Amino acid sequence: MTNRSIQIPHDEKKRCFGGVPGKEFYAEYHDHEWGIPVHEDRHLFEMLILEGAQAGLSWETILKRRKGYRAAFHNFDPTKVASMSNHELDALLHNQEIIRNRLKIYAARQNAKVFLTIQQEFGSFDRYVWNFVASTPIINHRQSLKDVPVTTIESDALSKDLKKRGMTFVGSTIIYAFMQAVGLVNDHIAGCWRSNTHSSNY
Repeated sequence: MTNRSIQIPHDEKKRCFGGVPGKEFYAEYHDHEWGIPVHEDRHLFEMLILEGAQAGLSWETILKRRKGYRAAFHNFDPTKVASMSNHELDALLHNQEIIRNRLKIYAARQNAKVFLTIQQEFGSFDRYVWNFVASTPIINHRQSLKDVPVTTIESDALSKDLKKRGMTFVGSTIIYAFMQAVGLVNDHIAGCWRSNTHSSNY
């Protein structure tokens, strides 16, 4: 989630993105999700799959299909997704409510299997993933979106480990976007109304 610009919607709040009239769903995501720490495993799994689906596309495109993804992938229950048959996955190639990319669709099942293995090893995916930021959100103070990187040392490390464990569509750029999405990193920039708020208040 990079290369966004601050715009002013009807409520006059300055945002990193989502301030365009008619795209209130985007502003809602910015205000109530992006950069806010997530510790619930199912939500972490959802964002991991959605960020992978975004590869080569815009995040707005994925957000518009979020409801469709939840329906297609059992509300992101990793146990159910890991058990999906080839027939079920192939059927999703005709589902217009999601991105109909065979590799991305099959990656959801593969990544769910790895996700469950990580849960078993660490007790929760939450415990595993937060280890990569020493259990504390990285709060950056970027002056502009040009200052926001697409990868970091932390995203490189997490990406490398997930790949080693067998996940796909988890390159460092995708993983940094995931880290921003679930609050491992807070990249709200100067001037954004959320830049001076504390994640713990949400």
